[in-house]
Amino acid sequence: MSVAPRASTLAPFGVRAFRFQWPADLATSWAFEMEVIILGWYVLVETKSVLLLTIFVSLQHMGTLIAPMFGVMGDRLGHRNVLCGMRAFYCLLATILMTFTFMGVLTPVHVFILSGLLGLVRPSDIGMRAALVGDTMPPRLLIGAMGIQRTTQDSAKIFGALTGAGLVALLGMGPAYLVVASFYAASVLLTLEAGSGRSARAAGATPRVASAASPWRDLKEGLKYVWTTPRLLAMMCLAFLLNLTAFPIFNGLLPYVAKEIFLTDQTGLGYMVAGAASGSLAASIVLSRHGGFFPPARLMIVACVAWYSFLLAFANVPNHLAGGVVILFLAGVSQSVSQVPMAAILLRTTGDQFRGRVMGIRMLAIYGNVPGLLIAGQVIPHIGYPLTATLYCVFGIVVTGLIAWRWRTHLWRRDAPANTR
Repeated sequence: MSVAPRASTLAPFGVRAFRFQWPADLATSWAFEMEVIILGWYVLVETKSVLLLTIFVSLQHMGTLIAPMFGVMGDRLGHRNVLCGMRAFYCLLATILMTFTFMGVLTPVHVFILSGLLGLVRPSDIGMRAALVGDTMPPRLLIGAMGIQRTTQDSAKIFGALTGAGLVALLGMGPAYLVVASFYAASVLLTLEAGSGRSARAAGATPRVASAASPWRDLKEGLKYVWTTPRLLAMMCLAFLLNLTAFPIFNGLLPYVAKEIFLTDQTGLGYMVAGAASGSLAASIVLSRHGGFFPPARLMIVACVAWYSFLLAFANVPNHLAGGVVILFLAGVSQSVSQVPMAAILLRTTGDQFRGRVMGIRMLAIYGNVPGLLIAGQVIPHIGYPLTATLYCVFGIVVTGLIAWRWRTHLWRRDAPANTR
């Protein structure tokens, strides 16, 4: 086991590509979070149905089924090029929705259709941006870079959520969506520069990208690689579990909790989302500097159990908004501490020629959100939110323990590749 040399927190910004990618990812993440808040509240208010809200959120994850193919395209065409095309598509959809809003013809049907189209592409964004970091970043800076990169998502949940709620309240949906579309346009322009400083080891993968093999064969090779690599298979199982049981409580159901449990409005929802994201952001900043001091896989497992524990507390907290926000802050800390090491392990221990496909398969785990949300939407009207969330958390803790035990040689031993620092 080796210990990485101590590096400056801002060392990843010494890589030119990362200086462009970070603001590009930031603009995209802000736009994502603004859309979730704006449209989630719109659907809940217009339809008055928690089931339709869960369906709306689920639509945004439908593309996880084809995320591995985005990984194949990234390995073949270049991760930057694929990411630019994806973000141009986001901008187009946001512009269409903005136009409908200004024309006064927007309906929930339009929102569901456009959200479904966005959901075909959006789940692959995180995987592609991580693969691009892996292309351009030296291995010794990888955990720090992923910690900094994670701040784009965490800060977006704070400022994007509050900005989205505030803009709708002050100006209406049309001007709010003008801002969303502008963020997407900026992200496209910045991403164009994010791969111009590709590393030598990324360039070495070019012959594989140019291979004449069919995309389906490439995908099959990627799936076989994950299936026969125990540490990768273990993390895919854990990622699916988290998306099935933790993320629906942490993200998707918050509009319902804000309105029906805490009896608050869009502003209260913004505070809840910002509280959770503040914890994630604080943890990401700390990990960008000190993450290399801990065995990554062990840290990931402990943080997953802590995350479920805080979500369990949130599900049973008295209806006091301030107390709920504090617990969400602590849950956000645990969430970030679990996700940053997971991404770093995947990037660090995956062969260069498989990086896009492995990250695409990792995004496939996001599909766990869909059954998790839909089951919750069916169960909550019968047994209530607190009991539903409690069952999700207890199940998650038990299965996390089983995963850690089943693959203990690859996740818990100090000399395992996944615990290399």
